[in-house]
Amino acid sequence: MAANLMPGTLRILLCTILLTGLASSISAQFRLFGPRQKPTPQPMRKASAYISRQEPLKVNQSLLNQATPDNTRIVVSIPKQRAYLMIGDQVVADGPISSGKRGHESPHGHLRVLEKDPDHRSNLYGDFVDSSGRVVRAGVSTRSDAAPSGTHYVGAPMTWFLRLTEDGVGMHVGILPGYPASHGCIRQSPDGAKLFYQYAKVGTPVDVGEY
Repeated sequence: MAANLMPGTLRILLCTILLTGLASSISAQFRLFGPRQKPTPQPMRKASAYISRQEPLKVNQSLLNQATPDNTRIVVSIPKQRAYLMIGDQVVADGPISSGKRGHESPHGHLRVLEKDPDHRSNLYGDFVDSSGRVVRAGVSTRSDAAPSGTHYVGAPMTWFLRLTEDGVGMHVGILPGYPASHGCIRQSPDGAKLFYQYAKVGTPVDVGEY
């Protein structure tokens, strides 16, 4: 009688082992391939977080005390994205810039300040605004964009403007993203542009190049 029961008992035992193994395998596969938790969304970064940080304006105060519009010159380094106010070969001030982007490179060479205007506005780039001053279209070019009906053009501000070319390229306050980004002008920080403006005059030499 016991001998007759043995095969059945073995079958039950084997089935139990197989089912246990199968259940473990299914459980493992479910953990591996089953529903995944959604990743926690990261907070959106501000645009400023993508801007390359540049060293701020540096001033040699003892040399600045000696500087006048009659004894200074300006050097602009395109690779370093820096502008230097100089007395001879000595650096009076060293500030960050953003020069012209690809296709709109800043002019290179030995230039001079042609005009000074503390509240200059661009005659090429700006906005179309309505009679109440509301911006209808921003970032337009007078070369390629037509003003919508009821609007007029207002040039982009170029504070502390030092004109370098007849076609409007100059040095002025602007956004500094850490790389060449302008339409040809040499943007500076507010404090840098003001300082260079104060210690330059019409005729001040400005050398722009691969320094």
